[in-house]
Amino acid sequence: MRAVKQPLHLCFVAPAIWPILSGDTTIEFAGGSEVHQAFLARALLQSGFRVSVITDVRCEPEEFEHDGFRIVRIIRKGKVIPVIRNIHPRLTNIWDAMWRSKADIYFQSNTGAVTLACALFSAVYRRRFVYLGASDIDFDRDQLWKACPGRGGWRERQMYQLGLRLADRIVAQHMGQVAACRRSFGREPVPIANPYVAPPGATRAKDGKVLWVATVKSLKRPDLILELARSLPELQFRIVGGPAPGDEAAVFERTKLAASALRNVEFVGFVPFAEIDAHFDAARVFVNTSDYEGFPSTFLQSWARGIPTVSFFDCGAKAIDGQPVGLVCEDFDAMKRAVLHLATDDEDWAQQGRRAREYCDQNHSFPPVASKYSGLINELAPNGEFDRCP
Repeated sequence: MRAVKQPLHLCFVAPAIWPILSGDTTIEFAGGSEVHQAFLARALLQSGFRVSVITDVRCEPEEFEHDGFRIVRIIRKGKVIPVIRNIHPRLTNIWDAMWRSKADIYFQSNTGAVTLACALFSAVYRRRFVYLGASDIDFDRDQLWKACPGRGGWRERQMYQLGLRLADRIVAQHMGQVAACRRSFGREPVPIANPYVAPPGATRAKDGKVLWVATVKSLKRPDLILELARSLPELQFRIVGGPAPGDEAAVFERTKLAASALRNVEFVGFVPFAEIDAHFDAARVFVNTSDYEGFPSTFLQSWARGIPTVSFFDCGAKAIDGQPVGLVCEDFDAMKRAVLHLATDDEDWAQQGRRAREYCDQNHSFPPVASKYSGLINELAPNGEFDRCP
């Protein structure tokens, strides 16, 4: 083993990121953590790092270049064997892709066994591993079952927790996650904001609709946006989002059916990430009805345009005056009042939008976020180098 100085090579292990990264409109998936990773990967690429992405993409070579990124395809091989199938071939295929990537520092997000695979690979081959928080429940031991439910969920949670303990660094999206991780796992994450850059020409609509965008599943509470529409018939609502897999698919069908009975609700269904900007451009207010989140990408898509948001939770975003960015409501009645207020009070709507846009520009644009990640990377690899296995 010898110390070799080379340009640092970063790699994101993100099996589901391809439709976000590529703009592929044929794959019906648009996850918030994948949006976060795609923008972060772009910010680090623009900062001069070499960036690879390990992802599940079909009908392409094993490795290829895409928009400045090196894409390393997860190759599906190995017979599926009962009992151990979640380890082989699922995790061994990811391990193989990590080996082929030959990166220096690996990034991964979302709770599950993949976190342990990334941590073990990095430990065995003397790489570095950074876990990126995606949701508040990532760092709350008592709530982890919500991220890994059902059959096999206990095993996924145990593997995730071990991987989290082995990670070289953990990145949290806000200080609430820092405190939760410290309390649940005894680790001290580094708080770094999610990056986001709005596309050219991004705008908002003064006469626009009340927008709701999420995967249509129970924890996102689509029933509440329907109830909000029923209680505010004078406002126009738009619901955008596709179904979740498994038993949650029934939630999508119930929501679609209920929306069809409301004259002031437009139910759009799934929209590829490459086409979602048009819906934000046509919005006046954005509403999130989830019981919990991390730091929603949809907030950044709204704030960058100057669209005020309404939700039940404080994601830690604070304006210059120290007040939360977006209106945080204690209950449904408060949410109803907040949405009606922002939909009818042009002056406060404009003021809230300005605060949101200023906050987003100052904290979530590429330069400040990339600068903080560069500092983290320099801690892991002082002077751009560390001992590597040949």
